[in-house]
Amino acid sequence: TAYNIEDHWITLDGARMRYLRSGSGPALLLLHGLLGYSFSWRYALPALATQATVHAVDMLGVGFSDRPPGLDGCLRANADRLLRFLDAVNVDSCDLLGTSHGGAVAMMTAALAPDRIRRLILVAPVNPWSTRGKRMAAFLSSPRVTPAFLRVAPLLQPAHGYFLRRLYGDARRIRPGTLEGYAAPFSLPGAFESGLEILRTWSRDLEELRAVLPRIAHIPTLLVWGAADAAVQPSSAGPLRRQFLDCRVVMFDGVGHLPYEEVPEEFNLAVAEFLARDPNRETS
Repeated sequence: TAYNIEDHWITLDGARMRYLRSGSGPALLLLHGLLGYSFSWRYALPALATQATVHAVDMLGVGFSDRPPGLDGCLRANADRLLRFLDAVNVDSCDLLGTSHGGAVAMMTAALAPDRIRRLILVAPVNPWSTRGKRMAAFLSSPRVTPAFLRVAPLLQPAHGYFLRRLYGDARRIRPGTLEGYAAPFSLPGAFESGLEILRTWSRDLEELRAVLPRIAHIPTLLVWGAADAAVQPSSAGPLRRQFLDCRVVMFDGVGHLPYEEVPEEFNLAVAEFLARDPNRETS
């Protein structure tokens, strides 16, 4: 069955938040990374909708959701917002799939409400064992650099293609419309503020995440990574895996930071197989 993908809006904390919805079955929530939005899941959503009711959000501050001024960007605040989103759409518990920074938010969300997250699917999640990004986060979020960055950021549109190519293991796999899709929300005012807010608390957030991981050790987890990931170190998959009692790792050779776009068929199959498992089985 092919399901329609519906565009929805809810009001959260007085701001309009957009999400896509499709499919039927148990709830599955898809959470984008730092510069992504629900567009990231254009290949995954139709495939996963055949076995789940899929919600793909644009978190407040990004995509086509509102960008309220002064939005708290720390991991805990993002996780709290995600739980309030689940309340707003009447989802008691769900499987949660998060990529990159969204993977860190997914783990924090599960730590805040372990009874509401059945299973975790983490795609190259930002984690305490990957050092990439820490220095860049500190630099961009410093009081001297941030105002200058916000002035020049809108002029960096031509550089988007360069950054996107770096996220792929093989740039020939970038499909038509990808760059345009990612660039679309950046033409709206306030496009970069929420990302900089997230970077401001980056190191502190990762310390807090490390401290709360024991709370989610019991949650069945799938880690998906590209072996050629230039953004989050694939070597961090090992120590992260050891935080969970039931965790399998799928590593795609020659693939970069966005396996759901670079090798969507293989990615969708790995996730579908994991979701088809009986979640009540304690060990794999």
